[in-house]
Amino acid sequence: MNHTVVITGAGGVLCSTFSKALAAAGYQIALLDLNEAAVQAVADEITAAGGIAKAYKCSVLDKAELESVHDLILRDLGKCHILINGAGGNSPKCTTAHETFQEGDDVNNDIATFFNLDKSGFNFVFDLNLMGSLLPTQVFAKDMIGQEGCSILNISSMNAFRPLTKIPAYSAAKAAVSNFTQWLAVHFAAEGIRVNAIAPGFFVTNQNRALLFDENGNPTPRTNKILRATPMGRFGEAEELLGTLLWLTDSKASGFVTGIVVPVDGGFSAYSGV
Repeated sequence: MNHTVVITGAGGVLCSTFSKALAAAGYQIALLDLNEAAVQAVADEITAAGGIAKAYKCSVLDKAELESVHDLILRDLGKCHILINGAGGNSPKCTTAHETFQEGDDVNNDIATFFNLDKSGFNFVFDLNLMGSLLPTQVFAKDMIGQEGCSILNISSMNAFRPLTKIPAYSAAKAAVSNFTQWLAVHFAAEGIRVNAIAPGFFVTNQNRALLFDENGNPTPRTNKILRATPMGRFGEAEELLGTLLWLTDSKASGFVTGIVVPVDGGFSAYSGV
């Protein structure tokens, strides 16, 4: 196939699974992540299985660094054909202690409340998710001009459909990612570059494991609430995202599909709670 896929956040649970599936489908994979050891391990696993992959340490918030890595990818693998903006996440600096306002929150500085949320933390989360999609797109979408069958896949979230309590920056940022996906789809439609997004429901990853399970591996109260609001009654498995991934990145299977955000959520976004 010799088409190159660039994946940011490729050292994480979900995007490493994406990387292996796309490599198995015949793509060359450029894996970008701040965690060099994690992303190199994914590249090694792919090459050991007979695929083609190269790992690159890179911050999605540093455009100069993205440009430098872009030059390396051009040398190693050629032009980007598919871009997956997988880097993202939340921060404890922008997570409130209470789900809803409690008396005294407006004067309590001993815990994180809406009123004392750290501005730098909010900015970091918003930038990581939105600017972390915009900047790689600015760099790698240039490769797609004049090529056929190119596409961009963003990673949104259930937070874009129904904002979760305690994490306002992440919820706002993912809503922005969904809107940005639609904007880009229109912007690039005449050029034939399709832009879509996947909105995963609840999956256990390295980032959220400590929030979902205690030190003994027991589900936390937040996990119980999540599962009660998920009609299928369980967390998703990373492999259950692959059908949507392979469909949206296949220009023959989804050649007339652009500007959509696909929930893969066990029914969470459809459930009213009653």
